Amino acid sequence: MKVNNFAFTYGIGLLAVGLLVSMLFFPAQALHASLKGLAIWWDVLFPALFPFLVISELMLGLGIVHFFGMLLDPVMRPVFRIPGTGGFVMAMGFAAGYPVAAKLTSQLWEQRLINREEGERLVAFTTTSDPIFLIGAVSVGFFHDVSLAGILAAAHYGTAILVGFMMRFHGGAAGTATPSTTQASSNKSARSLLSRAFRAMHRARLLDGRSLGEMLRQAIQTSLQLVMVIGGLVVFFAVVIEIMSSTQVMPIVYNGIEAVLQLFGLPKELSEAIAGGIFEVTLGAKAAGSAPAPISLMHKAAIAAFILSWAGLSVHAQIISILHHTNLRYFPFVVARLVHALLAASAVLLLWEPMQSYRGATALTLPVMNFTAQLPDKPNYVLPWMMTACIGLLFGLFMFYALPLAVKQWLKWLK
Repeated sequence: MKVNNFAFTYGIGLLAVGLLVSMLFFPAQALHASLKGLAIWWDVLFPALFPFLVISELMLGLGIVHFFGMLLDPVMRPVFRIPGTGGFVMAMGFAAGYPVAAKLTSQLWEQRLINREEGERLVAFTTTSDPIFLIGAVSVGFFHDVSLAGILAAAHYGTAILVGFMMRFHGGAAGTATPSTTQASSNKSARSLLSRAFRAMHRARLLDGRSLGEMLRQAIQTSLQLVMVIGGLVVFFAVVIEIMSSTQVMPIVYNGIEAVLQLFGLPKELSEAIAGGIFEVTLGAKAAGSAPAPISLMHKAAIAAFILSWAGLSVHAQIISILHHTNLRYFPFVVARLVHALLAASAVLLLWEPMQSYRGATALTLPVMNFTAQLPDKPNYVLPWMMTACIGLLFGLFMFYALPLAVKQWLKWLK
């Protein structure tokens, strides 16, 4: 991810100088934005990410990643064209949220367990929000409606799997087999799958060679460094958004987004939430939840799903900082984020009516809040027919092609 373009370098330099001069003219706004970004990092991101980062480092050193990798290899390869170790990255990415999946992917690349195309496929669809943030921060904290969690989770994680299936076609023909693939193939007929998994874990632990105390110390050290980088990026983008608002640049961005929203029949008042979400996911999701009351809850939730799946340039910068030492390219990642965002927003619109019974059952557990009063009488399905057909086609391909192929391969390996 190195950049050698002359124009790009000097363009970024001019933007940095402009930002610095603007901060001199608006120091109070810059300070307020910094404090707001710091509060988001300290209250939400640090306690949510740090334990997962430490545990993932320990599991990699203990060989547990290699154990699950061997078990999941028969499923991950036919469905996503990724080694079995990608199954562990997928589980940790969905559970811990961005940017844990990118960190694990970079570690797999360093150990030569995946090649460039496999790493690009893996990080493209495993970079998701964690359930704690989706439920606690977005559904409860920003929307004050816990019943939205089911719809947002189904749209966010379901379409992430669809993106993973789409990314299996990235990179053309199957690439060179990784060392783990070659070794697994040579031992496949000699041992059972479970036995090979335990042997892979033991072999990885011997190759690591660190004591448990040293492993824990390095895990805490590297996790703290990564969390500090994440916090710095959140604060930086919070300041950028505030400075752009103070210099009247954001209204221009709002007008461009409003034009796009009108093409899809969505309320233009949500342009502020989308603009904030383009830069920072937390600020954008909060703006979507606090959008004006006349806007239907369905449209607010769709925009929130879009923002969660796009993840914001702040998360993109985190991913780039983590993968800068690898040969993984940024372009496949940003395309996958955009596709995921569009699919997630479309999925919310499609799932809204079928999942109203779930929302009603959830709302009964919280009698203090009147969630049903927020529901639109007649949901306006403005989703283009092309997007609807795309989602149906991808789901059909997954169910009737990839899933049976994975089960067949897994049963073959178990023999």
